Amino acid sequence: MTVHTSRPTTLVLGGTGKTGRRVAQRLTSLDLPVRIGTRAGGVPFDWEDPETWEPALEGMTAAYISYQPDLAAPGAVEAIASFSQLAVDCGVRRLVLLSGRGEAEAQACEKALTDSGADTTILRASWFGQNFSEGYLLEPILAGQVYLPAGDIPEPFVDVDDIADVALAALTQPGHTGEIYELTGPRAITFAEAIATIAAAAGRTVDYVQVPVEDFAAGLAAEQVPADVIELLTYLFTTVLDGRNINPGNGVERALGRAPRDFTEYAASAAATGIWNVG
Repeated sequence: MTVHTSRPTTLVLGGTGKTGRRVAQRLTSLDLPVRIGTRAGGVPFDWEDPETWEPALEGMTAAYISYQPDLAAPGAVEAIASFSQLAVDCGVRRLVLLSGRGEAEAQACEKALTDSGADTTILRASWFGQNFSEGYLLEPILAGQVYLPAGDIPEPFVDVDDIADVALAALTQPGHTGEIYELTGPRAITFAEAIATIAAAAGRTVDYVQVPVEDFAAGLAAEQVPADVIELLTYLFTTVLDGRNINPGNGVERALGRAPRDFTEYAASAAATGIWNVG
């Protein structure tokens, strides 16, 4: 039998990732009980092993859901539908989903979540700024050359700390049920402009080189990146980054009552940690 206290007890999926780690830290700083579900540590949780789901949900009242590898991946809709229904059956009432902006597959996952009958909040995020400092783009930045198939279409990069702040509000405060928050930065810039901003903040030279998507995929294959990951990345660069997400959203301001952080603020903060230093 599931027993709940008056204080929210939150399961954070992907609790060691970019957003989940920050959400867990914020909950802990408020002295709120947190359970981290991940394949790498904490409570065992694996999207590909439904047997791990119910033990992770036992005793929880809320959950932050970050799906791996991406909501656009095959099987995501079915997984989100099954997990969210199980969560409700286990007594979880509040579900907050990290979603993708401009992805039809992600919107199907959002519907699966809301159909569960839980109190839901959707965080529909643009491309993460932290992909340049905590993701696969860090290594090419350190090497001084970034090869990507992104051209002149800008993207309103979002600071992951803004996502975590909105997630915290949605998990712990009233007034966010049923909301879909479009989380972006305050302005759109190209990938070339983003790299130039990073280079200036880091005080070093980093070149951006646009390459055909076929060459990009071939380069990933040569590095033995799994085929499904290559397919996902090429989909994101050729479909999601086609201009549909140029306009900034107002989700951060709606949820928090403040403006989102600009990419220059993110770059300055990341540079101050020394993450982009060489040698």
